[in-house]
Amino acid sequence: IVMREPSVVAVDVRTDDVLAVGKNAKAMIGRTPGSIVAVRPMKDGVIADFDITATMLKHFIKQAVKSTTFSKPHIIICIPSGVTEVERRAVEDAARQAGASNVELVEEPMAAAIGAGLPVNEPTGSMVVDIGGGTAEVAVISLGDIVTSVSVRCAGDKFDESIISYVKKKYNLLIGERTAEEIKIKIGSAFPTEDNDGASVEIKGRNLVDGLPKNVTITAEEVREALSDPLALIIDAVKSTLEKTPPELSADIIDHGIMLTGGGALLRGLDSLVEKETGMPVHVADEPLDCVANGTGKLLDVNMPASYYKANEKARK
Repeated sequence: IVMREPSVVAVDVRTDDVLAVGKNAKAMIGRTPGSIVAVRPMKDGVIADFDITATMLKHFIKQAVKSTTFSKPHIIICIPSGVTEVERRAVEDAARQAGASNVELVEEPMAAAIGAGLPVNEPTGSMVVDIGGGTAEVAVISLGDIVTSVSVRCAGDKFDESIISYVKKKYNLLIGERTAEEIKIKIGSAFPTEDNDGASVEIKGRNLVDGLPKNVTITAEEVREALSDPLALIIDAVKSTLEKTPPELSADIIDHGIMLTGGGALLRGLDSLVEKETGMPVHVADEPLDCVANGTGKLLDVNMPASYYKANEKARK
């Protein structure tokens, strides 16, 4: 992996000029004057602003591809398994406008499973739960194809929103996205854990009663309560996928378990929660944040079967 950047762009609303992209733009969230906005051009895993997405991709391509020999590279883009044909085409068009010579679309759970080292080509059922920023993807894979899948637009970003809403409702305190993310990383959990029980963190925000800055202390138990609703949606998606899985593949999942990938897999106790709710053994990938990227890289390196690009074929129909 040569580059890791968040999909955030800072724009001057007076001139529509792009001021910063990626980490530099994310650092501006909640700290900009009225003339500058830090936006996420991709929301819930799909394009929300086509032009800004194309500009962002062009910036990332230029940053990653130094040689002029590959100035128009072959690109594989991962998309949620539940996107529409219109959304697929929008992603492909944005990549071409950004300078890609050839664009392939791959469903995220397939890339995540490959990156996690699951035996996707074997005649055995492999189940992956990939929790990113915009979506949670649950899929059962066998013989190089997705047998059944569920995609919910509820993942890391919704975790942050739930923390913001909880703090606002309980403490009359308004906090920003960055603060919510820090709370999630420091003391967030899906299930009680020994290393997190009793943990707390002091947070700063704006008192909604008098408008003045205020400090409060929030506990790990409170954060777990704040995250309960979005986590319930993900658990429902896992159960729904299991219910639609053919019996022979279900037997494989009982034997081999469920693999958690994506940034959401780093949430403390998530594996314990999924295991408790499903009765299946649950594993967290060695490098959950990198699984989708590593899986996509493997697809570029070798000549994979056409079934991997099923999402792209659908887009062209």
